[in-house]
Amino acid sequence: MKTATRPLRFIPRSSQHLVDELPPTPRLVTLGIQHLVIMYAGAVAVPLIVGDALKLPTSTVALLVSADLLVSGIFTVIQSVGIGKILGVRLPVVTGATFTVLTPMIIIAQQYGMQAVYGAMIVSGVFGVLVAKPFSMMIRFFPPLVAGTVIMIIGLSLIGADVSLIAGSDPTAHGYAALPGITLAAIVVLLIILITRFFKGFIGQIAVLLSIIIGTLIAWPMGMADFSAVGKAGWFGFSGILFFGPPKFEAAAIISMCIVMLVTFTESTADMLAVAEIVDKKLTPNDLARGLANDGLSAIFGGFMNSFPDTSFAENVGLVELTKVRSRWVVTVCGVVLILMGFIPKLGVVVASLPDPVIGGAATVMFAMVAAVGIRTLHKTSFVGNQNMLIVAVSLSIGMIPTVAPHFYENFPSDFQVIFGSGITATVIVVFVLNLVFNHWIRRPKAGTTSAVPARHGQVGDVALDRATAPEPTFDPTADDATA
Repeated sequence: MKTATRPLRFIPRSSQHLVDELPPTPRLVTLGIQHLVIMYAGAVAVPLIVGDALKLPTSTVALLVSADLLVSGIFTVIQSVGIGKILGVRLPVVTGATFTVLTPMIIIAQQYGMQAVYGAMIVSGVFGVLVAKPFSMMIRFFPPLVAGTVIMIIGLSLIGADVSLIAGSDPTAHGYAALPGITLAAIVVLLIILITRFFKGFIGQIAVLLSIIIGTLIAWPMGMADFSAVGKAGWFGFSGILFFGPPKFEAAAIISMCIVMLVTFTESTADMLAVAEIVDKKLTPNDLARGLANDGLSAIFGGFMNSFPDTSFAENVGLVELTKVRSRWVVTVCGVVLILMGFIPKLGVVVASLPDPVIGGAATVMFAMVAAVGIRTLHKTSFVGNQNMLIVAVSLSIGMIPTVAPHFYENFPSDFQVIFGSGITATVIVVFVLNLVFNHWIRRPKAGTTSAVPARHGQVGDVALDRATAPEPTFDPTADDATA
C-alpha cells in the first residue's frame, strides 16, 4: 500500500508546496542518505587537496575533513529548514565546500600561514552576509536565457571532475583509464537507467543509491572495494575551535577571499535557480538573499571551526531532477547525517571507502542531469528574430575553457584566475553582460517589422515577444517573501 507524504502542521495549508511535504520516516532517511552518498566525494575533496598542497600531517588533514563535514551539515540543515526571514532558501539544496576557494586559500597559506587564511575567511563571510541582500536583487537580470545558460554550464563543466574518479586524474600514471574502472562505472550508469525505467515509486526514486550499492558489491570481488580503513577509524572526533591559532588579518588575503565570496554567490545563485526550476517553486529576491546569507555565515563559522566556505552542490541538483523528490526535508536528513559524520569519523570512512568508479559513474549522470535542466530552461526563450543564440554560444565557449584547458589562464593575474578560472563564474559574467548589451541596451526592430518597438520596462521588442510566447519562469523577482 502506498504511503502518502505528510504535510507539516506548522506550515499553513495555504502555503503548502511539495517542497514542504514530509515523506514517511523510512523513505525520508533512505532518500537523505542517497543525497549524502552523491555529494560526499566533492565534500571532502577540498580539505584533501588543501592538505596535500600544504604538506599537512595526516592527523591535521583528518581534522579538516571532520570540520568540513560538520560545517557542511549544519548549513545544509539551515539552508533547507530556514531560520525566520534571515537564513535559508528553504529548498532541497545541499551545501558543501566550494572548489573556488582552493587556489587563493593555498596561496594565502603559503605566504601568510593558516591563521591568515581563516582570518580572511571570517571577514569575507561578514562581507557576504552584508552584500547578500543587494546581490540577490540581480535576480531580475536572470531571465531563462541567462539562467538556462548558467545552469547548463554547471553540469557541463563539472562532468570532467567525475570522469577523473572513473579514469584517474593523471593521464601519465600507470593504470589510467583502466578497463575495470570504466566497466564498473558503465554498469552503474546502466543500472540507474534500468531501475529508473522499470521501477516506479520508491524503488525508482532510490535508483542511484541502489546502483551504488550493487556497483560496490560487484567491485568487491574485483579488488576495487576496500573497507579495511573502517575498523581503524575512531568513533569520536572533534576538530575544536581555531586549531591553527587566533586568526590574522592580512589586507591582500581579505580582498582575495572577498572575491571568492562573490564568485561563490554566482555559483549558488545558479544552483538555486536550477532547483527552483526543478521543483516548480518561485524564487524571490528575498529567498535568494536568505540562501546567500547562509553561504556567508558558513564562511564565518568555518573560519572559527577550521573549515571552508560553503556553496550549493550541483550533483544534488541533478539528483532532485532524476528522482523527482522535491521535499526539502530529505536534504535536512542529509545535513543531520553530515553533522554526525563530523563527530564520528568511522561513518565518514565508510562512505569514503566506496569505489571511485562507482561514485564517478553515478555523479556523471547527476551533472548531466543539471545540464539537461539548463537546456529545458533555455526552451522558454525565443531564439527567433534576436541574437540569443549568439549569446548562448559565446557564453558556453568561454565557460568551457577552464574545463578543456585548465592551465589556459595560468599566466594571468591571480585575481583574474580566481574569477575566470571557474567556468561557472566566467559564464555568469559573459551571459549577464551580453544579455544586457543585446536585449536591454540596444533597441532593435521587432521580428517582421521595419521600425523599432518601444521597450517596456527597459526591454526591447524581442524580449517582450519572448515573454509573450514562453511559459513563465519559476522564479519571480517581484514576488513577496515566502513564509515558512
